Amino acid sequence: MSPTPPRGGPATPARLPWALRIEAHWRQPGLLWWTLLWPLSLLYRGASALRRQLYRRGLLKAHALPVPVLVVGNRVAGGAGKTPTTIALVQGLQQRGRSPGILSRGFGGRHAVPTEVTAVSSATDVGDEPLLMQRRTGVPVWVGRDRVAAGHALLARHPEVDVLLCDDGLQHLRLRRDLEVVVFDERGAGNGHLLPAGPLREAVHTPSTARRQWQVYNAPQASLALPGHLARRRLTGLVALADWWHGRPPDPATLPDLRPRPMLASAGIGQPARFFDALRTLGLERLTEWPLADHQDLATLPWPADTADLVLTEKDAIKLDPQRLAHERPAMRVWVAPLGFELPEALLDEVAHALGSKDGARSRAR
Repeated sequence: MSPTPPRGGPATPARLPWALRIEAHWRQPGLLWWTLLWPLSLLYRGASALRRQLYRRGLLKAHALPVPVLVVGNRVAGGAGKTPTTIALVQGLQQRGRSPGILSRGFGGRHAVPTEVTAVSSATDVGDEPLLMQRRTGVPVWVGRDRVAAGHALLARHPEVDVLLCDDGLQHLRLRRDLEVVVFDERGAGNGHLLPAGPLREAVHTPSTARRQWQVYNAPQASLALPGHLARRRLTGLVALADWWHGRPPDPATLPDLRPRPMLASAGIGQPARFFDALRTLGLERLTEWPLADHQDLATLPWPADTADLVLTEKDAIKLDPQRLAHERPAMRVWVAPLGFELPEALLDEVAHALGSKDGARSRAR
């Protein structure tokens, strides 16, 4: 049976997650909306500038870790591609002989005590993105509200780690960083205004305290005048949820069988439309879009009970136990669409060169 919403149709505005509704207002603001949010944006700008000044003058202290720190972040709120960029950087550094570890705040910053993410962790406990990064890379991943404390805990448990990547750490000024990678997507700087009147967490040209900074465009072409590197992204196919959990890649023979079927496409990510468009490039045209809130909890399954075929992002799949689905929705087939995300070799070479030798990097970080 086909899902309840009309096949192929987008989600109605009433069903859109609140974050996507706000983004719609950023693109086409009404007078009342602008009048309410512009003063708040000015306050946000002032508070951010004051905070940076306090760190710059030493009234608030930035703490260094014993190994170099590479921060990955974005200046625009919501779904620019930080997590796949972090994964690609880790894999590129591993290929160049480094032993990376990952630091993350964890969704909601609920971990006051640093916590290691392991293969038996749950997304509910540590967050969907940290768990996905651990699964995709196999490197040590720790979450904690205080990334400095999490870094010390990670290094104490894993002394072989010689570089730390901090996922979504651009605004975490308490952590001293050596290098930064700033990720932009097709939106660029949006309407150019800071939160909440626009999508910017900080101004595009905010000065960096890192030794070196790069821009990565998670887009077909650069969305700003800033020089940067283009990432390449594509969905690699579809794989059954249980097979994905066992580490099996998509089977190319699966797609021809799935293309004629009506499918419910669901995504709890910052930019779900990007996922839906990518599915159509695989030839899946009979899609019903079912966007979820970013990081949405799946303790209660949100999809219509008569859904026959459901396709998800890896970030959503990491929250679903195949045995649970077999019990609660035995007739529903769930497919995962893994993301292939590649950074230019030139960028990876530059990052590795900027880190220097292992021994030299450790001495500089002290």
